[in-house]
Amino acid sequence: MDTVVSGIRPTGNLHLGNYFGAIKNFLSMQEENNCYFFIADYHSLTTHPTPEDLHGNVKQVLAEYLAAGLDPEKATIYIQSDVPEVTELYLLLNMNAYLGELQRVTSFKEKARSQPSNVNAGLLTYPTLMASDVIIHKASKVPVGKDQEQNLEMIRTFTRRFNRMYNTDYFPIPEPYNFGEPLVKIPGLDGSGKMGKSEGTGNALYLTDDPKTVKKKIMKAVTDSGPTEINQEKPDYIQNLFTLLGVVSDNETCNYFEEQYNNCRIRYGDLKKKLAEDMIAFIDPLREKIEALTKDEQYLSKVVRQGAERARENASKTIKDTREIIGVRKF
Repeated sequence: MDTVVSGIRPTGNLHLGNYFGAIKNFLSMQEENNCYFFIADYHSLTTHPTPEDLHGNVKQVLAEYLAAGLDPEKATIYIQSDVPEVTELYLLLNMNAYLGELQRVTSFKEKARSQPSNVNAGLLTYPTLMASDVIIHKASKVPVGKDQEQNLEMIRTFTRRFNRMYNTDYFPIPEPYNFGEPLVKIPGLDGSGKMGKSEGTGNALYLTDDPKTVKKKIMKAVTDSGPTEINQEKPDYIQNLFTLLGVVSDNETCNYFEEQYNNCRIRYGDLKKKLAEDMIAFIDPLREKIEALTKDEQYLSKVVRQGAERARENASKTIKDTREIIGVRKF
């Protein structure tokens, strides 16, 4: 059984793209692996959130992932700041991380360009904290997207360097987690591409959206006057609607609207109404679970407390061994 570690950004208000992306990945991973999922509240400090926003986002994203199916009986779920061993390993890794290689990391260079007044040390050493999060549990696999491939290579670099410097093979060299079949990429509603917060609130369908909001957003989705030729290729913004239909509607519904489009009889108003109806049926149970969990602070506290205990049990052994390997020993 592989040990897999993955972080959850405490952004709160997950959208449908998150659900069919990260969450679906996590649900499949927890069934077959020894998984550690942590909410990365320390990582988020690089953007200087207010204390209220930080705590509220951690609570919200925890409730959302649990409502979506993350199971504390199958995986270890904890908050990064509840495991102080992570920051100790972060310090130790920083002693063997070099300024030049950290400055060359693409994500650091992009952040430095986009926020020149906030180029902080946390941004620079982000890769070593990320490495600490992973190797504290001696992970063998890490799920990564295309935008995180360089971060995984940095983790592998720091791991190899530690093993080489101290003539040991203590830390496994983590490999990317292979999910097999690619997941569905959920498009946005404005025709601009993938669903995401950065594109504006009207682009995304959130797991906390009420039925009225869902319907309003879908009815505003970009369309045109319809096809003028039999079996005409769909423009991207029209294909987006059919992709969304495909993830929440049955085959009969999808086939009906495909046939209507291919024969130039499509009525986008009808398609949107059906899509809204099926989307509400999909999102509403999740929204209700999220609302219930958000109010159940006793249960949320129990989940993260038990997760921290399990994570610390594993992490404390890693730190004890790492100190011994490095030579930080008690007299």
